Amino acid sequence: MQAADLGAGALVAEMAKSTWESMRAAVARLFRRGGEESAAQELELIDAARQRLVDSSESERGSVEDRLRTELMIQLAAFLQKHPDAAQELQDLTDQVKGVGQRDGALASVHHNTGSQVVISGRDVNASGGFHYRSPEQSR
Repeated sequence: MQAADLGAGALVAEMAKSTWESMRAAVARLFRRGGEESAAQELELIDAARQRLVDSSESERGSVEDRLRTELMIQLAAFLQKHPDAAQELQDLTDQVKGVGQRDGALASVHHNTGSQVVISGRDVNASGGFHYRSPEQSR
């Protein structure tokens, strides 16, 4: 049950990110343990859940994420009950997602960058000479 809970949280966290397709491919591999037809049915539910999240307004996003976490936990728990050998693969996938999230907080520093551009993407940047940027994710 813990693997299903953590897996559901990881899925919901990845659904609105640009890395969703790679996460979806990993989940598809997991579901193929139940056969191609079963995997297609499971993925259909996952895709519908993601679409609800993407279509939700900013004000309702939190409650949609909570509902999806519960639904996906139930789906994953049922899958793991039929295929207990998949629990480690789901745990590994969850650990991989958590590891990526932990690296998001890394500090990127830019030095001697006179006359060029700094591209900011999801992490803090500290360019010597007085420019400091704190990513929105880190400001919360």
